[in-house]
Amino acid sequence: MGDQDFRVERDSMGELNVPADALYGAQTQRAVQNFPISGLTLPRTFIRALGLIKAAAAQTNADLGLLERDVAHAIVAAAGEVAAGEHDRHFPVDVFQTGSGTSTNMNANEVIARLATEALGDTVHPNDHVNMGQSSNDVIPTAIHVSAALAARETLIPALEHLAGTMETRADELAGVTTTGRTHLMDAMPVTLGQEIGGWAAQIRHGIERLDDGLKRLHALAQGGTAVGTGINAHPEFGAGVAQWLAAETGIPFNAADNRFAALSAQDAAVELSGHLRTVAVSLMKIANDLRWMNSGPLAGLGEIALPALQPGSSIMPGKVNPVIPESVAMVAAQVMGNDATVGIAGQSGNFQLNVMLPVIAYNLLQSETLLANASRSLADDAIAGFTVNEARLAEALERNPILVTALNSVIGYEKGAAVAKRAYQEGRPVREVAREMTDLSEAELDRLLDPQTLTRGGLPDQS
Repeated sequence: MGDQDFRVERDSMGELNVPADALYGAQTQRAVQNFPISGLTLPRTFIRALGLIKAAAAQTNADLGLLERDVAHAIVAAAGEVAAGEHDRHFPVDVFQTGSGTSTNMNANEVIARLATEALGDTVHPNDHVNMGQSSNDVIPTAIHVSAALAARETLIPALEHLAGTMETRADELAGVTTTGRTHLMDAMPVTLGQEIGGWAAQIRHGIERLDDGLKRLHALAQGGTAVGTGINAHPEFGAGVAQWLAAETGIPFNAADNRFAALSAQDAAVELSGHLRTVAVSLMKIANDLRWMNSGPLAGLGEIALPALQPGSSIMPGKVNPVIPESVAMVAAQVMGNDATVGIAGQSGNFQLNVMLPVIAYNLLQSETLLANASRSLADDAIAGFTVNEARLAEALERNPILVTALNSVIGYEKGAAVAKRAYQEGRPVREVAREMTDLSEAELDRLLDPQTLTRGGLPDQS
């Protein structure tokens, strides 16, 4: 760039060049120069939360008689544009920056101040006006809570609800299809596909319950604590006013934290939420791996289901189709588990009155929510909803499953049952045939006791 592509800005450390068309000022530019680390910036949802917080702060300060109404109106309008995503390219600060997120807070202050100044025709100061009653130390923790709550309520939980609902629909459809249960990856007693898929759905429903519970702690906001938790330079009613404005704007019941020292120095609610996200990821990986096993083959594997064929599976083996959606979901789960480790390490980095790994907590938490939401919808729509069942393969395996002899335990005893199972397996014959030869049970009794569908209902066999 030539000199004409820059303008000179000044902050407390002196002058420096800032891109001529940038809405931000000197402090943001210093951060851009200081942190050329990853090229990763904070996510859209986080910038949205910052815009909402700045609007809430300006309106609250005006309502408290601390900020002129016309200045507050200009800030609220500019912050609304930031929240709506109209200026995202003007938020270039790297995630790996100062641990308090001061650079990102000032980035928001400078962008909003410039927009408000242009609209008002009079100077709106990034610190004195936009940042009034605030510190990076309470704004960034508040933004973590607000953005994570928004992502959970608007994106992740609806996606998980969709996934659970899709599973429940398939479970109902396949309630009458019996398959071989497996423990230790070895043949076990029969289950229905409906029971198997219903188990998956229950995992997802429990994950939603955990998220709902964790969000209660996330609704408590640090705003009003300013630099160390004492509330210095903020009106005593400021934090509650900001929380009330945010609750009205988003429909999420935000409230002022009951202890702002904890809210600034710790990120326990974010760590808790990340743990619940990890649990959802573990559930998704289990389900994805079940699908991969069930789909394996089609000849040399289980071949019990066929997932939708979405793309060629090999650059060298024509006709090969791979379980790409479960594989994608499993990789998402692995990433979320790694993100949780990062959030846990970052969460314990609250030294005295401030956590100093806030930006990386925000980035990993929001990435996990986004990945899980997208993966859940993909799993529902491109795998669960459309797989077909090879019922002939299921029936063949069930007939030859020696473990069916378990149903005879209460009639012929464990030892006799073991002998029947061993012979059936060695000779590759159905349990029914071998039991007919080795016991006094009639054909009718064997039909009744060894009916796979009946065995999926549990309990003791009817001996009448």
